[in-house]
Amino acid sequence: MTLQTVSILFFLTGFLLILGIYQSRQPGGSENVSKRVKKLQKNIKSGEIPEKKQEEEKIDPLRKLLKSFGQSGLLTRMGRGMDKKLEESDVLLSGGEFMVLVMAGFFITFGMVISLTLNFWWAIAIGVIMSFTPFFLVNRARHKRLSSFNSQICDALVVMSNSLRSGFSFLQSMDMVRKEMPDPIAKEFNRTFREVNLGTSTEKALQNLAHRVNSDDLDLVVTAVLIQRQVGGNLAEVLDKIAGTIRERVRIQGEIRTLTAQGRISGLIIGLLPVILALFMLAINPGYIQSLFHHPIGLMMVSMAVFGEIIGFVMIRKIIQIRV
Repeated sequence: MTLQTVSILFFLTGFLLILGIYQSRQPGGSENVSKRVKKLQKNIKSGEIPEKKQEEEKIDPLRKLLKSFGQSGLLTRMGRGMDKKLEESDVLLSGGEFMVLVMAGFFITFGMVISLTLNFWWAIAIGVIMSFTPFFLVNRARHKRLSSFNSQICDALVVMSNSLRSGFSFLQSMDMVRKEMPDPIAKEFNRTFREVNLGTSTEKALQNLAHRVNSDDLDLVVTAVLIQRQVGGNLAEVLDKIAGTIRERVRIQGEIRTLTAQGRISGLIIGLLPVILALFMLAINPGYIQSLFHHPIGLMMVSMAVFGEIIGFVMIRKIIQIRV
């Protein structure tokens, strides 16, 4: 039996294992219907009927297959910690579906690499790297969406304060933001507006909004609005002051980023210097550096160097990160 055959069998084993886990964890028909009814009742009570569910009605067959695998009890528990991050990044996947993609990426990459290189350890290493790629992409989308949301908060507060001064109610001012502003803030305000229209209290809907977005600036806005609704006061003036506070924070963060630019660039250069030097030596004299990858002591030195690079990178990031 060749190594290629073994790799294909290994890949099929992993695929069938996921399928078996899914089949063994599926509830019966009546239990499935009961769960759907309870979930619908819960959504109606809380008012949380997002656009995500409407979009899921139009999913293609591949997404339906992914969704069916992601409903496995084991995969659902494994991906439970990713549910909130996926929601914050506006990715239309559940935690279980996300874990199916991670495992599928590992097995497919493993099978391809071992078929091409016939090297088991290289296949494992590249497969693990590909498994972490979806996490990286989700975090990147999450940070990008949060940054975009934070950049829109000041404009949204101005729209709301002007609407309040014109005689509109608080919910009508939120409706103005929903209609006039672009995504992602329009989408989140639309979801909050719909929750209130479906029976959720305004306070609870605002708390849900703050929980979904996970923005410090939005937490400040929600806290101020909730306090104002309890003790009274001029809400338009409160929103104007919060907008000014957020603008000042953005200005200070820009100054800090400028002052710490030298530290970031220095850390990047120092971190990349060993890698560039190693590639240069590998290009001009491969035999001189090959012993690092074939001798046990060389492998240990490379491992220690990589570990030191990671520690240094984390320490430099901690030094230059200043919260405002």
